[in-house]
Amino acid sequence: MNTYWWLGLAAVVLLALVATLVDGWGRSSRRGRGDRPRPAEIWWANVPYEDQPGAAKDRPCLVLAVRGRKVTVAKITSKQHEGRGGVIPLPPGAVDDARGRASYLETDELRKVSVSEFRRRVGVVDPVLWDQVRHLSN
Repeated sequence: MNTYWWLGLAAVVLLALVATLVDGWGRSSRRGRGDRPRPAEIWWANVPYEDQPGAAKDRPCLVLAVRGRKVTVAKITSKQHEGRGGVIPLPPGAVDDARGRASYLETDELRKVSVSEFRRRVGVVDPVLWDQVRHLSN
């Protein structure tokens, strides 16, 4: 009686198990040590509201400073505020949203956000814009 097919079946099952484990690790929501917010980067994060303690919204933001586990950010919104000071227009698609809408950086209301609230890095802001706002975290 030939039992080699049992060995083949066991090998296939073992490979499937290993592939499942490796894929699960790759899709894990944990970030690596090097994947932390840094100044001049745009991230999506759970940013607290100024006027509602304990409430927050998942939104894009510009990282201004990182001190320990706290990050100082300027929120980014898709709402245009004509005539309001401290609002800088960003190019469409700058925050990598699904619709590619125009966005606006609000520099007059900075927020403190825990490092654990950051979920997705978009990229680095334009150097000219960074030179305009880098002083805000001082």
